[in-house]
Amino acid sequence: MPDLPESDAAFQDQILPLVSRTFALTIPQLPAALCTPVTSAYLLCRIADTIEDEPGLSAADTHRFLRRFTAVVQGREDAQRFAAEVVPHLGDSTLAAERELVANTARVMRVVARFEPRQRAAICRCIEVMGHGMHQFQRTASLRGLERASDLDAYCYYVAGIVGETLTELFCAYSSQIERHHRRLYALAPSFGQGLQMTNILKDVWEDRARGACWLPQEVFSRHGVDLATLTPERSDARFHAGMMELAGVAHRHLRNALAFTLLIPAEETGIRKFCLWAIGLAALSLRKIQDNPGFTAGSQVKVSRSAVAMTQTLTNLSVRNDSMLRRLFERAARGLPLAAHEVPLRPADVPAFDGADGDTAQDAYGEGMPCQGAAP
Repeated sequence: MPDLPESDAAFQDQILPLVSRTFALTIPQLPAALCTPVTSAYLLCRIADTIEDEPGLSAADTHRFLRRFTAVVQGREDAQRFAAEVVPHLGDSTLAAERELVANTARVMRVVARFEPRQRAAICRCIEVMGHGMHQFQRTASLRGLERASDLDAYCYYVAGIVGETLTELFCAYSSQIERHHRRLYALAPSFGQGLQMTNILKDVWEDRARGACWLPQEVFSRHGVDLATLTPERSDARFHAGMMELAGVAHRHLRNALAFTLLIPAEETGIRKFCLWAIGLAALSLRKIQDNPGFTAGSQVKVSRSAVAMTQTLTNLSVRNDSMLRRLFERAARGLPLAAHEVPLRPADVPAFDGADGDTAQDAYGEGMPCQGAAP
């Protein structure tokens, strides 16, 4: 790792490309007033994800650290002490940059402490809901997969759909023009995260299995005669591909919702639109790669090429203010993909809606609610 900058905001900018190449490309497209809050929110989510992914932690320890991390974000626990206790538990599978990020949790929290109450409340809720959901699924992760399609919906909401809702709050806090569409944006927001997450689950299916986890629903694959518990790359066949394409159809439906979400953003907010559209377009192209290469055995085999990434960015930038052209570009990117015939569920029934417009508290869906002070030394 290079020397760390003195400024906490500069630290965020330096660590971001080391822990996410995608968001390092898309976040700088945002208006300056949104770059820092969105970066902070992403980095906090990445800390939670690093804890959840650590194979050396027991389920009980993972839950304990996630609960403590929620308390840090809510300002109820010291961030430096938390980081000092977590870092020694991170093993060799954790990237050096992720370890550095966790070690510098306090720096991110000092940035968050300067945000407006609505921004802090949205970020607090994101981490609380995400931590709760991660623990639910981390306890039962196995090569048998999830039991039902609804379990996959819930998992994707907890790890990604909640991020779509958080972005909605940050966007609305930034712009009164965007705020006018809050109700419709919030209704579609989980799809923005879930479409991207489902695409990653399909692309990374073999890497996840190598780590002992499978996020595919057995209910779907049973219809095609596939037992996920015995699945290997060598034993995947047309039946497995049929199940994958059924899920790709659901992801495609979410991406269409995500496009509708993006087109509710005023056309003059070109940076926010590009932030969303680049991710949506690349996800659609990834689904196409999965469809065209049913026998893939590693995510790298269905990775979108650099030239396709560049073309997606260029075409999106040229059309960013033109809704009709953007719809045509999406149809081109998603051409030939299956599409779920039914509407897709957007959030679990036990997660209440969030209204952080006037408050400075994070809604605790699993308790009595905790103050979101946003400050941790």
